[in-house]
Amino acid sequence: MLNLWNLLFLSFVHFSSFSVTLGGVSGNPFTPKSSFIRYWNKELHKEIPNTHFLLSKVSPLTAVDSASFSKLAAHNNLASRLPSFCSSAKLFCFPDLSPSLEKHSKDVNFAVYLDRNFTNYGSDRLAGLDSFKNYSENDNVVIDSFRRYSRDSAGHKDQFSNYASASNVVDQSFNTYGGDATGGSENFNNYNHEVNVPNLRFTSYSDDSNGHGQTFTHYTEETNAGQQSFSNYGKNGNGVPNDFTSYGKDSNVMGSDFSGYGKTANGAKDTFTSYAFDSNNPVNGFKSYGDGGNAAVDSFSSYRDQSNVGDSSFQSYAKSSNGAKVDFDNYGQSFNEGTEKFTGYGQGADGQSIGFKIYGRNTTFKDYTKKGVTFSRYSNESSTTLGKVVISKWVEPGKFFREKMLKRGMVIPMPDIKDKMPARSFLPRTILSKIPFSSSEIDQLKWIFHAGDNSTLGTIMLDALKECERLPSPGETKRCVGSAEDMVDFATSVLGRNVEVRTTQNVNGSKKNIMIGSVGKIDGGKVTKSVSCHQSLYPYLLYYCHSVPKVRVYEADILDPDSMEKINHGVAICHLDTSSWSSGHGAFLALGSGPGRIEVCHWIFENDMTWTIADS
Repeated sequence: MLNLWNLLFLSFVHFSSFSVTLGGVSGNPFTPKSSFIRYWNKELHKEIPNTHFLLSKVSPLTAVDSASFSKLAAHNNLASRLPSFCSSAKLFCFPDLSPSLEKHSKDVNFAVYLDRNFTNYGSDRLAGLDSFKNYSENDNVVIDSFRRYSRDSAGHKDQFSNYASASNVVDQSFNTYGGDATGGSENFNNYNHEVNVPNLRFTSYSDDSNGHGQTFTHYTEETNAGQQSFSNYGKNGNGVPNDFTSYGKDSNVMGSDFSGYGKTANGAKDTFTSYAFDSNNPVNGFKSYGDGGNAAVDSFSSYRDQSNVGDSSFQSYAKSSNGAKVDFDNYGQSFNEGTEKFTGYGQGADGQSIGFKIYGRNTTFKDYTKKGVTFSRYSNESSTTLGKVVISKWVEPGKFFREKMLKRGMVIPMPDIKDKMPARSFLPRTILSKIPFSSSEIDQLKWIFHAGDNSTLGTIMLDALKECERLPSPGETKRCVGSAEDMVDFATSVLGRNVEVRTTQNVNGSKKNIMIGSVGKIDGGKVTKSVSCHQSLYPYLLYYCHSVPKVRVYEADILDPDSMEKINHGVAICHLDTSSWSSGHGAFLALGSGPGRIEVCHWIFENDMTWTIADS
């Protein structure tokens, strides 16, 4: 006997070829898009134009797929069909890369590859070369796994050149890479250059190897908000030279964790040159680095030099080692005070030599062994003037501007307003309502989306959930929405039903000087309130929406200052009350002044949007 659900499902299938026209859009009336069109028309008492940008974000699922995946979600069984669900619903998911027993005995040249599982490549090889050149370049989401790569090899050489350059979300895992290898080398050149969110894990890399060297040149340079983890890297190695040059240079909020690096190694030599140079808030942790090592030589040159803030932690570094030599040159010369913590550094070591030359400021040495340690030109003063220069460098020109600059004929810089998030779609409410959305249910979410423990995707989801659960700021009303209907509900709950939603038309003019054309004042230029919605990185399209009181909203034609031709139509919002903003907010660093003393304006970036009361 058929139950009610099966009868409804058969009804969807039966009517899957039925077509109607709603709001100028023809199609199956049971699709998520048709459902949203009806919802918009009912809630806002007006028809949505068929070219409206919000329709492009609604789930592309067919009526049949929507019903099928909704049924799976209701029975907590979406995980069994995740690849199909992610593809059909246009979600951001990581591919499943399981270990492989496949053997590869010849030289390999990898080019134009994406989302690959590299297992046993170069293992047990005698000499030879594997080359990764222009690998996964300009891709949106790159996920690669290297297991047992070059393990037990002799003289095998690997080259990573322009690897995953200019990509968006990059996740790479190197597990037992080069373990027990003799000779040979790895070269990482322009690796993850200009990547938005690089996440790299090196676990047991070059463990128990002999003379197997690695070179990292221009590694994760000019990247944004990434994390690198080196765990048991070079552990028990013999004569392993590693060279980090321009590592994390010009990067924004780059974190690196070196745990058990070079532990109990013999004659290891590591060089860090221009590491985290000229970066914004780099966070580096060295734990048990060189612990128990013999005759290790480490050199830190221009480490975190000219960076903004930053935090470095050296815990049990070179502890119980024999004859370790460490040289810090131009270390931590941050223009704004950073934090260094040295705990148990060189403790119990024999014959170590540690030198600090032109060392930075604001440092804590705890239980630091004084023997064999020299400080030359140690600086503990602040540099306020230079600090402002460096911080303002990290505030992109044009990101914030004053209201008086929104006048016809004004030439101003426009920041990069391009959307750097992976392309995703909203979920239908029928599916969204059946998926957990709480940091307390992160284990269930990780199971649904196949995110392992300590995985990048798991971290991405947890970060987004915590931001959604954060208490609102004073005067703020906020909500995270994963469906178009939920966004309409939140906007109308704040502004009423007579609303409009706007966004900047395209990205033309980004990172260039533009000229302001004709300017329109929304709601007559009155001081009003709006609901702004910004994307959060999550498997499905998720927006952080919040009410913004005391604003003025503008529309402006954007012109090419040379040809005077219209190239874009921008939406800008001016915050008139900044009294609750932090004094360190980028707007004040870029424009001067402080909280409550000036108004601050900014453009609505690509795929972000602002809701306002409609012009009467």
